[in-house]
Amino acid sequence: MTSATRTAGDLPDAPADRTLPQLLARNAREYPRLPGLSWQQAEADGGWATLSWGEIHERTRSLAAGYAALGVGRGDRVLLMMSNRPEHWLSDLALVRLGAVPVSVYGTAAPEQITHIARNCRARLAVVEGAAQVAVWEPLLADADTPLERLVVAEPGGTGSHLPYTELLRDLAPDELSGQLDASRPEDTLTVVYTSGTSGEPKGVVLTHRQVMSNALALDAVVELPPHVEHICYLPFAHIAERMLGIYLPCHRASHVYLCADPTGVAAVVRKVRPAQFFGVPRIWEKLSATVRGILSLMPDEQRAVIDQAFETAREHVGHREQGRTPPAELEKRYARVREDVLLPMLAAGGLDRVTWSASASAPMPVDVVRFWAGFGIVIMDAWGLTETTGVATSNSPRAGFRLGSVGRPVESAEVRLAEDGEILVRGASVFSGYLQPDGSVLSPLDADGWLATGDIGRMDEDGYLWLTDRKKEMIITSTGKNVSPALVENALKEHPLIGQAMVHGDNRSYLVALLVLDAEAAPAWAASHGVETGGGPAALAEHPAVRAEVDRAVAAANSRLNRTEQIKRYELLAQEWGPATGELTPSLKMRRRVIRDKYAEALSGLYED
Repeated sequence: MTSATRTAGDLPDAPADRTLPQLLARNAREYPRLPGLSWQQAEADGGWATLSWGEIHERTRSLAAGYAALGVGRGDRVLLMMSNRPEHWLSDLALVRLGAVPVSVYGTAAPEQITHIARNCRARLAVVEGAAQVAVWEPLLADADTPLERLVVAEPGGTGSHLPYTELLRDLAPDELSGQLDASRPEDTLTVVYTSGTSGEPKGVVLTHRQVMSNALALDAVVELPPHVEHICYLPFAHIAERMLGIYLPCHRASHVYLCADPTGVAAVVRKVRPAQFFGVPRIWEKLSATVRGILSLMPDEQRAVIDQAFETAREHVGHREQGRTPPAELEKRYARVREDVLLPMLAAGGLDRVTWSASASAPMPVDVVRFWAGFGIVIMDAWGLTETTGVATSNSPRAGFRLGSVGRPVESAEVRLAEDGEILVRGASVFSGYLQPDGSVLSPLDADGWLATGDIGRMDEDGYLWLTDRKKEMIITSTGKNVSPALVENALKEHPLIGQAMVHGDNRSYLVALLVLDAEAAPAWAASHGVETGGGPAALAEHPAVRAEVDRAVAAANSRLNRTEQIKRYELLAQEWGPATGELTPSLKMRRRVIRDKYAEALSGLYED
């Protein structure tokens, strides 16, 4: 069958040439009753609603008609600023079926970032959550430099004079929209994903169907998951990881997505779903491990000794697998026993007892966090990639091998090499087309041979595993000319459970200093177990002599593992956790170092005064 006569239900022979509408049609045809999307309803009973893949196909067709009636057509970009709710997920697919380009915006984006994105992508329509978002977006309707013409509002009662989302849903005749739906080509733009803006204005990364499908196929080659696996979707859809894991891969795998609109409620959803896979950026795994460590610290010594022995057995078992060796029969029996008697009951309490694939990406993962979860038999398959590489470019793999602390080896859709200064270069089928320009053109930063300079520094070991050092522009150069990776020092500091966040400073200085933030979950648990009064809240804890003494010991312990140039000479202990809402973190939970340096300029300067 030629491409001219192919219908949406026919899949091209080359898997990377499949488009998202073709996968949706396949799912509706082959798995019409299989659950595809679930979400918790807002009604008093809080029950879960579910759509099958057949129902998803019909619902997105109805929505596509509603968007078409508003004038949305092929190539038009539409902005979406909602939490992980069905209106967001279904609209994304409906727009793709029209050939339009959905562009998700972080819910925590500042007004000036929203203005920049709206002007850059030239969208005429935005779909927003409720009254709070309307208040931010409404001024853009009157902005002469922004083409935005109309708002659609998802929440009932928050629409004002704008169009309610419910009015988009339309009953269609069988042949209505014939010729308009499901006509995307592999080389067509599927989405534009804006970078989170750690060091400047967000840039619009243009991704095609072929690039996304190439990455999906490459990921499938390195994971081991059951058919139609469930996925808990709690990261923002503006993040490339959640677009891949929560939208594109479920369409590729016909899997079951559970939407979690409020990320703070993800623990309850995990307990309900008991997923076989779980992805978290490093900060999520850090917070989970801090919570578990806090619970363990309150256990009686006898019980803790049994758990610690189980942890050691599990780590020994993981160690053999890490080296590609089959664990000895005696260790296999010992591990099976402690897993059944000790580890699984503990994991079941948190809903993680069925996990077969756990992963992280986005920033260097602290090795102590990786080894902590290895004690449960959970190997976090750390990966690396960028929005510009459609997500994962290298990954550890239960199938192809792993090294704890590394970010794995290149996946099939990417080729990786190092420049002379250690900068990571990447090219391949899943590397993006370029950055969207305001005139609609796409500007490619690739060199003549197709290589993308990523800005990340790393090293490759003899087995082909990539080890991240830091961002090139974030490397500290001291006044003596020594190069220091701040992430390496920060991760060493965060190995103590009291320290939840850390930022190292010292560019053009003779020594390093640090801002340390008490862990919001671990610090009260530590205080309770050490008889420290917590009535004064985080600020009082940060000033308490016992807490200060323990942090002193933590810094000394970290320094003992670092060379002289990397050691911290002085620090400031902060009580207030950094986050996207207060500006110190991006929506994807990466540090905005420039913001932090500006906010705490006086404190940092004071650390260099005698």
